[in-house]
Amino acid sequence: MQIAASLLSADFMNLKTSLDRVAGVDFFHIDVMDGHFVPNLTFGPCVLKNLHQYFKTPLDVHLMVENPLFFIDLYKDLQPAFITLHLENTPHLHRSVHHIKSLGIKAGISLNPSTPLCGLDYIVQDLDLVLLMSVNPGFGGQSFLPFVLDKVKAFRARFPHYQGVLEVDGGVNAHNAPLLRACGVNMLVVGNYLFSHDNPTHALQTLRT
Repeated sequence: MQIAASLLSADFMNLKTSLDRVAGVDFFHIDVMDGHFVPNLTFGPCVLKNLHQYFKTPLDVHLMVENPLFFIDLYKDLQPAFITLHLENTPHLHRSVHHIKSLGIKAGISLNPSTPLCGLDYIVQDLDLVLLMSVNPGFGGQSFLPFVLDKVKAFRARFPHYQGVLEVDGGVNAHNAPLLRACGVNMLVVGNYLFSHDNPTHALQTLRT
């Protein structure tokens, strides 16, 4: 099980200190929000450009935006491990996925909780990552939606030959992490549970085991 720490839950006024506390995670998960596709705004690349000077942790960039092609080119210089687009707002999905791949970056697609899996039928074979949202995106600190467990099971049944990352984001904690793992999830995006824990190192060990 890989763990991606969601920067949305970090202390923005003490970002480096906050990230130091979660040292040992596999990825930093970057939620990019434009205030249109989701009702919130987050950080731009200028805030993140110096992360590599302090951390070797690879970036997992999640674009919750209305103009994904513009934002792909905006964030490519950060050299993230993954760039993930949303199925709901990417009109030329195949072209966008392969544009990401042409930059030497792995490509992912995210689905909101109520978005059906059938939209992946003709693109899943090209994906390195599938992200199933377990909250309605836009804000951190929301509660996990239990029906997403059934959605994960349905994904594994529908796409039995998928070999990429299956990621879940939203309300993940020590209670639901083992349930998600049992359903076939192999990467968890964790925000509040990790950053607000008195002992993030212990919290991370709990999630891994």
